[in-house]
Amino acid sequence: MSFHRSASWKTRYLGKENMEGFDTERPLVYDLDEIAEATNNFDDTRKIGEGGYGSVYFGVLGGKEVAVKKMRSNKSKEFLAELKVLCKIHHINVVELLGFASGDDHFYLVYEFISYGSLSEHLHDPLLKGHQPLSWTARAQIALDTAKGIEYIHDHTKERYVHRDIKTSNILLDNGLRAKVADFGLAKLVGRTNDDDFIATRLVGTPGYLPPESVKELHVTTKTDVFAFGVVLAELITGKRALMRDNQEPNKMKSLITVITRVFEDSDPEGALVSIRDGSLRDSYPMDDLYKMAEVSYWCLSEDPVNRPEVGEIVECLARILMSSVEWEASLGGSSQVFSGVFDGR
Repeated sequence: MSFHRSASWKTRYLGKENMEGFDTERPLVYDLDEIAEATNNFDDTRKIGEGGYGSVYFGVLGGKEVAVKKMRSNKSKEFLAELKVLCKIHHINVVELLGFASGDDHFYLVYEFISYGSLSEHLHDPLLKGHQPLSWTARAQIALDTAKGIEYIHDHTKERYVHRDIKTSNILLDNGLRAKVADFGLAKLVGRTNDDDFIATRLVGTPGYLPPESVKELHVTTKTDVFAFGVVLAELITGKRALMRDNQEPNKMKSLITVITRVFEDSDPEGALVSIRDGSLRDSYPMDDLYKMAEVSYWCLSEDPVNRPEVGEIVECLARILMSSVEWEASLGGSSQVFSGVFDGR
């Protein structure tokens, strides 16, 4: 395999002004020929994903399974954002960037391959995509894993980042159903002061996950990610998408945010929660833990960002929920159809 750690590619492809403060700590610079060979020349049968910033292909590079994102050269801002963040982030709950390449009017990012696809695929019509519905305890573990990945970029890196596009399609699951946060193309560096926000020049992110302050005033803080994570928790609870057709008004879209809010406005919130929980869970879940996760979701979805929790607080809450859920599952003796396998490493 041919690669190098030369800095010359930076100015050759991206210009000096884009490279200030940029440091390639680990990823390798691959030759374009290697990338093409790894993906069978970007064969359509190797395509495993597509988004606004490019297509993703399965490949084998140096005997290792990889995912290669192919981006047009006019997406240099998104390409650089991922490089700047992922070169410096190494965490079990964040997808690892292995290397990159440039040429043929495209940029290429090479990641570890995460074999079980996105959380979205496992929550929304899973059987159609060849997946079994997720057990309750698997959902609690995925929620905690995701929160830990977000906590890392907010609180445990030298510089603080906001992901800006937390959603179930950007959370990937490995073959043990452990979660990793992916797709840092919109990530932004923010300061560590009390004024750790910035005003975006345009609205970015995904409808259904955007907090009010981002939509109205283009304000972005770490609480932007917290709000979006609240929607992810709501999806784990309900199995529904962030935006869905309104049965009463088919021409309109209904937000999952409204669904969770109504639960806690109801005179019988527990009953309201049971009525919206994912039907594929049947009755195989601990009611206390389902309710506690819904409370965390509702907290994250506070309209005023000041009232939302920090991710560290969310991690603590979800760790307790997971522990309680594992104990509940153990009480079933492992014979239940909902046994998630958490005891054998999953």
